[in-house]
Amino acid sequence: MDTELLRTFTEVARTRHFGRAAENLYLTQSAVSSRVRQLEGLLGVELFTRQRNNIRLTPAGEKLMPLAENSLLLVQRMRQEVALSDDKQKQLSVGATPNLWDAFLQHELLRLIKEQPELAFNAVAHSGNTLIRQVMEHSLDLAFVFDAPKVDELITREVLMLELYLVSSLPCDNWQQALRDAYVLVDWGVSFQMQQAQSCPVEAMPILQTNTGRIALDCVLNKPGCAYLPLSLAQPFIDSGQLTVLHQAPVLQRTLYASYSSSHASPALLEKLIGQLCLREPIAAPSLAPTDLSDDRSSL
Repeated sequence: MDTELLRTFTEVARTRHFGRAAENLYLTQSAVSSRVRQLEGLLGVELFTRQRNNIRLTPAGEKLMPLAENSLLLVQRMRQEVALSDDKQKQLSVGATPNLWDAFLQHELLRLIKEQPELAFNAVAHSGNTLIRQVMEHSLDLAFVFDAPKVDELITREVLMLELYLVSSLPCDNWQQALRDAYVLVDWGVSFQMQQAQSCPVEAMPILQTNTGRIALDCVLNKPGCAYLPLSLAQPFIDSGQLTVLHQAPVLQRTLYASYSSSHASPALLEKLIGQLCLREPIAAPSLAPTDLSDDRSSL
């Protein structure tokens, strides 16, 4: 199947507009409409419901969307693999959720690029479910997620334990009060939510809820508040005095997992990379201030 038909379909599906899709693809609107009709003719189904200012995917279009995206990704990988220069032996496609890139992998990827000059890397960010699906469809080599997938076709390794500290942009002696006044809730996954409910339940509505640590960090830095963040993200601002670690607050933990297909062509290479990540030196935890915590904990 012509990949340009799939590319045009995904762009219309993404923009929900034939005109904007045409602009993004540097085509005329009639060319975009013609390609979509051609694809619909090949598949024998309608992919969009066309109403004035309301373009929506049909059920068939919804089914095609992930397949088309993965097909385009696979074609891109094949082209890149063939075009690798002589000093690059293999391309490795690595995926993670946005939070994991922020908290850990962004720094580690730069280190791996320096230590593995024979590899060409491709880095993507998606939801956990999308990453696991792409690994199973062999369009992604290695996925990093917080919740270990229970899939027989995948090999999953525990990489490390990520510690999350409650940090605040204003000095605060009472972390429970900080949570009540100006808490930014970051979605670090189901396990984090359970830990928080048990150790430090939030009694008031958060001023912001987000699934991205960098959004929370930006909010806390620009509006007085607090959030649970990893030191890899917060440490520069702790060092500069913009953020303070609320030492009395519980430190919450998340386990990071790496998954790849059991039928992958280069499992030894993936195990080597996972091992390098497991052996990394963790960022040192901030030293606790000499504080009597008995009074604070008695208020729980």
